[in-house]
Amino acid sequence: MKTKIASLLMASAFSLAAFQAGAADKVVLQLKWVTQAQFGGYYVAKDKGFYEEEGLDVEIKPGGPDIAPAQVIAGGGADVIVDWMPSALATREKGVPLVNIAQPYKSSGMMLTCLKESGVKGPDDFKGKTLGVWFFGNEYPFLSWMAHLKIPTEGGPDGVTVLKQGFNVDPLIQKQAACISTMTYNEYGQVLDAGIKPEDLVTFKYEDQGVATLEDGLYVLEDKLKDPAFKEKMVKFVRASMKGWKYAEEHPDEAADIVLENDSTGAQTEAHQKFMMGEVTKLTAGSNGALDEADYKRTVESLLAGGSDPVISKEPEGAWTHEITDEALK
Repeated sequence: MKTKIASLLMASAFSLAAFQAGAADKVVLQLKWVTQAQFGGYYVAKDKGFYEEEGLDVEIKPGGPDIAPAQVIAGGGADVIVDWMPSALATREKGVPLVNIAQPYKSSGMMLTCLKESGVKGPDDFKGKTLGVWFFGNEYPFLSWMAHLKIPTEGGPDGVTVLKQGFNVDPLIQKQAACISTMTYNEYGQVLDAGIKPEDLVTFKYEDQGVATLEDGLYVLEDKLKDPAFKEKMVKFVRASMKGWKYAEEHPDEAADIVLENDSTGAQTEAHQKFMMGEVTKLTAGSNGALDEADYKRTVESLLAGGSDPVISKEPEGAWTHEITDEALK
């Protein structure tokens, strides 16, 4: 009899688990880059059960040099993506109707890092120099900045020569470029790890130069927002994700450990991920997830101010919404 009751209880437990698993709404999140602390809040939300509490089954897909999040979502491979706003708005203008539904990053981590020995002391000194720039949509903030400075990007003594930079810091280490693109939370640390001292560097944060654009927002396809079930799913996803981000801000070392547990490549190191998580929390601080309209306008103005070659040609319409965060923050 005891065996029969135990079997029934076990069967009930399996049935309940199966029901719960079946009831969970699937969400696929496509990251902008590989598994690292840049996306710590999402891994924390998954690890801590915040998504599960909302009835969601979230799959987090890492990105990489050959993965364009906008192409993935356009092809049906994701429900929501992480992207930078310059790339998202340029993509929208080209026909993929991305909409910003939340903005976990309040500040920009992008900067240009220069060797002091190259003679660069201020932006005027960029002229005649070679600068390393990321492409695949990451070049837009740089091009916008150069347009603001009225510095051509085709080379020459009054312009800059753009070196198409890989996702490493080699051009600076090997002195192929006077300056390279870095993020406060990633490549800048790699430069220091290579043995170059902070006092031998000159850095220009886009934020300080007045040309910062929004990074790491959450984007979905516009048509999907017409579906009430999808909107409800995104409200739950954003709510749980922001809970994950705020937990990461309060427990950066634990968040870094969670990221490392999710790095199937084994490429990340504990020291670098803890450095990264500490820097990333400075960028998410001050955001409750809702896009600040003033930050949006600043980004758009920066992208439009490109002279004869602006990043976007006209003011976007319908490129963001507060509908999701208004509900998520209730």
